[in-house]
Amino acid sequence: MLVEDKEGVTLMTYKISDECFACGACLPECPTEAIAEGAIYVIHAEKCIDCGACAAVCPVDAPKPV
Repeated sequence: MLVEDKEGVTLMTYKISDECFACGACLPECPTEAIAEGAIYVIHAEKCIDCGACAAVCPVDAPKPV
């Protein structure tokens, strides 16, 4: 998903795929707290800074850049 920041710059964000089994490994790694808990986790595009920290720790590679 592409979103614009406050200056109108388009940013690429991450999305968590269906492979997520809600293990929680990504939650403490996100510096902007963009990940919400649920049956599978969801990344809020407006908060995601595209750092990839979530993807680096995910055991099933569920977070993907979009």
